Amino acid sequence: MKTPTITKTSPCIVLGLETQIGLGIVRELGRAGVSVVGIAHKSSAIGLKSRYLKRGIVIVQPRSDELLRCLQALSEEYGEASLLTVSEANLSWLLKHRDNLGALRPVLPHLDALNTVLDKQKTLAIAEELGIKVPQTVEPKSFEDLEILANRLNFPVVLKWSDPNAMGPLLSAQKIPLLKAEYAANSNELLSIGQRYIAIGRWPLVQEYCAGVGLGQFFYMHDGQALRRFQHVRIAEWPPEGGFSSVCDSIPLSEHCDLQERSIALLQAIGWEGVAMVEYRFDPHTNQAALMEINGRFWGSFPLAVHCGAGFALMAHCVQGQQRTVPVLGQIVSHQRCRMVGTELKRLFRILLQPQKIRDPYFKKQPLREVTRFFIDFLRPNVCYYLWAIDDPAPFFKDLLNIAFRRS
Repeated sequence: MKTPTITKTSPCIVLGLETQIGLGIVRELGRAGVSVVGIAHKSSAIGLKSRYLKRGIVIVQPRSDELLRCLQALSEEYGEASLLTVSEANLSWLLKHRDNLGALRPVLPHLDALNTVLDKQKTLAIAEELGIKVPQTVEPKSFEDLEILANRLNFPVVLKWSDPNAMGPLLSAQKIPLLKAEYAANSNELLSIGQRYIAIGRWPLVQEYCAGVGLGQFFYMHDGQALRRFQHVRIAEWPPEGGFSSVCDSIPLSEHCDLQERSIALLQAIGWEGVAMVEYRFDPHTNQAALMEINGRFWGSFPLAVHCGAGFALMAHCVQGQQRTVPVLGQIVSHQRCRMVGTELKRLFRILLQPQKIRDPYFKKQPLREVTRFFIDFLRPNVCYYLWAIDDPAPFFKDLLNIAFRRS
């Protein structure tokens, strides 16, 4: 896929170079001729090694006064440069400090819309009003509530935090891990999980289990319109029973057309501006999709969108960051597969040697099929990679060094 080039614009500052997401943004912008300045909070950040990064800066403490001073200095140096970031925590921090960024043009959603997206209960309620299928969800307020639910629910159930970003510091203070999702196959397991959170007096949402595969629909919203769209299906996830993509395939926009329109209607109802991922659990046997959540940011499998020419980072830079016309983008590539090989190896280790740790009782363990697909994918012509790129190999080797020396 040939990346489109654009006429001269101001630089783009990218905050967050530690993961494949920030690296993907740098690559997409750099290949289009945008001058990219990157900020990382670790010197080991893989994005710092990209050939498409014009300048890299390390600010050790994220979301700090030091970072704010750095952004103000970059404003004086580069003027009306756009500013993109990756995480919800950074989005919230930038919204708080947007009036102190000088001439920089941060690409941000509206505050009310972000708060809605970060609250899964609010998101699901709006979706249900629009006729989108949502899993039955209950938010216990006490351990006693959980005990009552244990006698009423149909199992298995999934537990996830309504707002993981808000819960992170509270859990960390009690040395409790922040888990994206937990599974309970029966009432005893549910209560066992619940006891872990008595110390903080908060409990995750308890959600109906939805069978199927992960289906992601991605949009760039501007003034209530979807200017760009893309979708993929998850082939493999980490952890195996569900989490984030370790292997995913782009699928044609001619599929799931009605669901795309419902996703757009949901984003319009929320008042979303910018990039967003609307995530479903899709059951191919019933052809039903249930909404899981909205990620109001660049997502974990963003490198697939970059390889397919979706152009989301370029859209954000030009439309919101520079307030220019929509860039001319090419046709999106379908049936492209993208892999995170390191995560795949971890996944295979779990399936082959630690199957008892897979909590989803409906997960089909197919070791031979998993191993076969892993090796055959190296030979398929339509496979690309989260980190490896022939025109930008250094971040891949930096990641190998990080793994060897256990850096993250």
